[in-house]
Amino acid sequence: MTETLAYHLCLIGFAGFGYKLVEARRSQPVRTMWFLAGFGICIAVGIVVLTPAMAALVGPGPVAEWVLSLAGDELKLGAIGFAVAFTQSVWRGEGARLALHALFTGATMVLLAVCFTLSGPRRVGDDTVFSDAGLPFALADKLVFLTYSLISLALLIAVFARSAWQAEPGPLRTGLWLLVVGVGAAFAWTFWDIDDVRQLAETARIGAREDVPSSVLAATTIGFVAAGATLSAWSPAVSSAIGRVRAYRAYRRIEPLWTALRAAVPGIALDPGRELTGGAEFALYRRVIEIRDGHLALRAHFDPDLPARAETAARRAGVPEAELAPTVEAVTLAAAIEAGRQGRRFAPTEATPDSLPDADVLAEAAWLVRVSRAWQRAAVVDRIQAGALDQRG
Repeated sequence: MTETLAYHLCLIGFAGFGYKLVEARRSQPVRTMWFLAGFGICIAVGIVVLTPAMAALVGPGPVAEWVLSLAGDELKLGAIGFAVAFTQSVWRGEGARLALHALFTGATMVLLAVCFTLSGPRRVGDDTVFSDAGLPFALADKLVFLTYSLISLALLIAVFARSAWQAEPGPLRTGLWLLVVGVGAAFAWTFWDIDDVRQLAETARIGAREDVPSSVLAATTIGFVAAGATLSAWSPAVSSAIGRVRAYRAYRRIEPLWTALRAAVPGIALDPGRELTGGAEFALYRRVIEIRDGHLALRAHFDPDLPARAETAARRAGVPEAELAPTVEAVTLAAAIEAGRQGRRFAPTEATPDSLPDADVLAEAAWLVRVSRAWQRAAVVDRIQAGALDQRG
C-alpha cells in the first residue's frame, strides 16, 4: 500500500513539476527552471530506485548491491542541492553566485561515492552487510550524507518559513507553507537514517530497503512539495469549490431569519421555489438582498429607543459581549415584525436607520448568520424583548 502510494505521488510530482516548468518558463530564468526540474526529477527517481519493486526487477547481483543503494543516496543529495540552488536563484535572481554551492555539493557526492565504494557492501537477504575493514567507511558514508542533508534542509526550512511568515495572505503564502511542510518531511525522512547509523555501528549491517516510516515520509515530501510548487494550477478550482460550500452553509444558516421576514413581508421573495437554480453563491446573494428588502419594508416599525433598552436587558441576561450586537439586532427585528403585524408605526424622523452593514455580500452574510443564530435562541430573545419593553413602561 505504501509503495503504491509512493509510486503515485512520484507520478504526481513529475506531472506537477512539469506543469510548473511550462507555466514559469517565461517568468523565470532558464537556469532557475532547470534547478526546479532537477529537484523534482532527483527526489522522485530517488524514491523509485529504493522501492522493493525496483530491487525485484533488477534481481540479485552487483546492480542491486551497489548501484541502487548508491544511486538512492546520490539522488537525495542531488535533490537537496538543486533545492538550495533553486531557492538562492529565486531570491537573489541572476546575480546569485552558486559556484561555491555547486562545488561543495559535487565534492560531497564524490566523497559519498568514495566512502561507499571503500565500505565494500554485500547483500545478504534484505540486509546490507559490511566487513570489519569496511565498517568505518560505511559509517563515514552515512555521516557525510546526514551532515550535508540535515544542514541544507534546515536552511531551506528557515528560508521558506520566514518567507511564508512575511507573505501576505493568499496562494503564495499557502504555497510557501506547503513547501515548509514538505521540506520538514524531507528533514524527518533524512533524520530517520540516524537509526541506520546506530544499527550499523552495533551490528555492521543495515536494512537494504526503505522501511514503512521512511516510505511514508518520502511520500509526504513528494506530495507537499509538489502541492506547494504547483499551487497556482489547482488553487483556483479548490477555492471555487470551498466558496460554493461556504455560500451554501451561509444560505442555510440565515434561513430562519429569512423565513420570519418572508412571513411578515411576503413580497421580498423574488422567485419562490427556485432559490438554488443559479448556484449557491447566487442564491446567497439573492437571500441577503431579500432580507435587506424585508428590513427596509419594516423600517417604519422599528422603535428607535428599543436598541439601547435591549442592550441593557441583554447584558442583564448574561449575553456574551461578542454576541451582544447580533442579539440586539434580533430583538429589534422581532419587535419590528410584531409592530408591523399590529400596525404600530413610529415617526419617520425617529425610525431606526438601516442597521445592516454597508459591506460586500460575504461580510453582510456573515453578519446575518450571527443575527440568525441569535434569532434561533427564541427564549433568550423573548426574555430580552420583554425586559426591554418593561424598561419602556
